Amino acid sequence: MDNTRHLIISGFLSIFIAVCGTLGYMIIEGWDIFDSVYMTVITLATVGYGEVHEVSRLGRIYTMFLIFIGGGFCVYVAGLAVQFMVEGQIRAILGRKRLDRKIRRLKDHYIICGYGRIGRVLCSKLKKGKSFDLVVIEKNRKLVPVMDEDKILYIAGDAADETNLINAHIKRAKCLVAVLATDIDNVYLVLTARQLNPDIYIMARAGSQEAKSKLRAAGANKVESPYEMGALSMAQRILRPTVTNFLDLALAYKHKDIQMEEIPVTASSELADVMLKDSGIRQNYNLIIIAIKKPDGSMLFNPSFDTRLNAGDTVITVGEGANLNKLEKVLNP
Repeated sequence: MDNTRHLIISGFLSIFIAVCGTLGYMIIEGWDIFDSVYMTVITLATVGYGEVHEVSRLGRIYTMFLIFIGGGFCVYVAGLAVQFMVEGQIRAILGRKRLDRKIRRLKDHYIICGYGRIGRVLCSKLKKGKSFDLVVIEKNRKLVPVMDEDKILYIAGDAADETNLINAHIKRAKCLVAVLATDIDNVYLVLTARQLNPDIYIMARAGSQEAKSKLRAAGANKVESPYEMGALSMAQRILRPTVTNFLDLALAYKHKDIQMEEIPVTASSELADVMLKDSGIRQNYNLIIIAIKKPDGSMLFNPSFDTRLNAGDTVITVGEGANLNKLEKVLNP
C-alpha cells in the first residue's frame, strides 16, 4: 500500500472515530450534538480543557477508552501526514538533483522547448529513432508528471528565460527546437537562443505564413508549419498513395527489412575518395544508394557507378537496418 492511499484511509478512520465519540457522549450523557462534538475533539486532541458538563462514572470510563484508542490514533495520523509531506519534498528535491546531474553531463544534445501535442510526439519519434540526448523545457507544471512518466530529462520553466536555457547547457547543445504555443513566444525564444549560442542549429514551429519570415530573421535555420506539412502529407497520400506508403515503411523504423537512412562520410572512412563501383556497398551490404548530398547542399540523385564518395558527403540509402548500421560504421567510424 503506498503512502498516499495509507494517509487517505487513516484520515477516514479518524473521522469515523470522531463520529463514534460524538455519538457515545450523546447516548451516555444525553448531551446535544455541539457539546458532544466539542468534548470529543478536546478528548482526542488531549488539550486538557475542562468538561463542558459533569461527566458520569460511565462517561469517564468512556472518555478514558476514547483517549486510549482515538487519541493515540490521531497522533499517529498527524505523524503520518508530516512524514508524507517531508518525504514528498525530499523525493522532489532528490529527483530534481538527479535530473540536473544528468543534464550537466550532456553534450551535442537536443533541446526541445515545449512539451505540448507537437513537442511530446516529436520527443517520442526521436527516442524511437536514433539514440538522441534530449532535454525538454516546459513551463506548464501540469505536464511535469507526464514528463516523469515519459522518462524525459526536463527543466520546468519558461523556455525564453535565459537562465533555463543556460541550465539546459545551450552552449554545448547541437540543436534547439522551438515548438511553443504561439509564434510570438517562438520568435522571442529563437532570438534569445541565437544570442546565447550563435552556432546552434535552430528549428522553429510557425503557426502562420507571416511568422515564417520573422522566425528566419530572428535566427532560425529551419521553419516548419505543422498545418502545411499535414495538408501536404494528405495531398501526397491522395496523389501518390504507393509512394507515401513506401516512405512510411522506410521511415517508421518498424520493419527491419526496409529502412531509409542518411549517413555522413567522414575523412577517416576507408571509403572516402572511392568510386561507388569500387566501394562494394551494393555487393557487401545489399543497399541501394538513392542520393548523395554534397557539402554545399546540392543533391545528386541516383548517382552513377563512377560517382566518387568524398569526405563531407551524406549518403542517402535504403535497405535492412542491420546492413545500414554496418555501413554507418564504415562511412562514419
